[in-house]
Amino acid sequence: MLSRIFILLLLIMILLPAAHAVVVVEVEIKGEINEGTAILLDEAFKQDGDVVLIIIDTPGGLLTSMQKVVRLILESDKPVITYAYPQGAFAASAGSFILISGHIAAMSDGTSTGAATPIGIFEPAENKTINFIASYGRSIAEERGRPVEVVEKFVTEGKSLSAKEAYELGVIDYLADSKEDLFNKIDGKVVEVQGKNITLNFEEFEIIKVKKSLKSRIFEFLSNPQVASVLLLIGIYGLIFGITSPGILPETVGAICLVLSLVGLGMINISYIAILLFILGIFFIIAELMTPTYGILGIASIVCVTLGAIMLFEEPLMPKKFYSSFPQLIGGISLGLAVIMTFLILKIAQLRKIEKKIGGGVTVGEEGEVVSFSDGKGYAKVRGEIWKIESQDTIREGDEVVVKERKGLTLIVALKEKEDKFYARR
Repeated sequence: MLSRIFILLLLIMILLPAAHAVVVVEVEIKGEINEGTAILLDEAFKQDGDVVLIIIDTPGGLLTSMQKVVRLILESDKPVITYAYPQGAFAASAGSFILISGHIAAMSDGTSTGAATPIGIFEPAENKTINFIASYGRSIAEERGRPVEVVEKFVTEGKSLSAKEAYELGVIDYLADSKEDLFNKIDGKVVEVQGKNITLNFEEFEIIKVKKSLKSRIFEFLSNPQVASVLLLIGIYGLIFGITSPGILPETVGAICLVLSLVGLGMINISYIAILLFILGIFFIIAELMTPTYGILGIASIVCVTLGAIMLFEEPLMPKKFYSSFPQLIGGISLGLAVIMTFLILKIAQLRKIEKKIGGGVTVGEEGEVVSFSDGKGYAKVRGEIWKIESQDTIREGDEVVVKERKGLTLIVALKEKEDKFYARR
């Protein structure tokens, strides 16, 4: 009898399917949120997994990039767990919206969230910006069944909550000091995903960590406001420098930097007043080149470009320190670069005008008299002006020469007697 029972149990164990280990796709949002963050999250959601775990430790970031991340979470066909972790981390500003958008939101002790009041570089954000972001947070809270009033205060009052406070107010669902602790607490929980109820089973799980790809790193770099500003300045001055002093390198570097800056600026909210100041700066320096004003328009160009660089970005959810450090950093860089490049451009333009004025009438075939000559180089008087000359002929002081070619301010000449004999033979 016992043998039959043993055999029956063995058959049941063989026929029953093995327990399926839950595949958890883990991805980190660390540091400022930017376009690289959005690309990283998009790659994570494309992974073959059962659950997406987003570890959050961010002071805020770009509004557009944050919206892309939230959209990915809200439209996900698999459960998404947002988790402020480890201790000392915070899901602030733009990060708070990502935290509350998860199907399950959790925080570890010692973390905080909130403080999503829009900020401006020179003055507080406009009411329309505050109202827009507050309504955006309200819609996420309503979608996930979180307290709307509290989330609105993140924006309107700059309210910040500790992990315990967020849990007591219902902003998050769980307090957990480790991923294992979190999985134990949500094991067996039923979540609604796109109208379907899914039961989370964390008896066995496997974690797949998604690292930053090359693409996400490139866009993280380009969408950095400081980098985009510097690339824009180098691009503008590189092209202007190339126009005043033709050469392959300035135009090439300028064009590449300008294109890269436009890629970055396309992901960032920018000020149209700042763009207008950049245009005025370019106009003033071109006007200075065409109509010398003893540097007055050159100075106006420097002021416009510097102010334009400082006022370029209108990002309301960047970290607080951004609004104090960015103007100082970019103001210093843009002022220094503008002064140096404007000085070089104007000096080169002056030299070219002098060159044109001195030798404008000298052409191939004109004659002159050698003033001095040795080792293939010397000076000659041509049309009453003293010119540098070079020649492969044996020439002495007082010889007459004929201009064969002109290279800048140097004339390539030949002995006149040699030229006369050449034409006589023909």
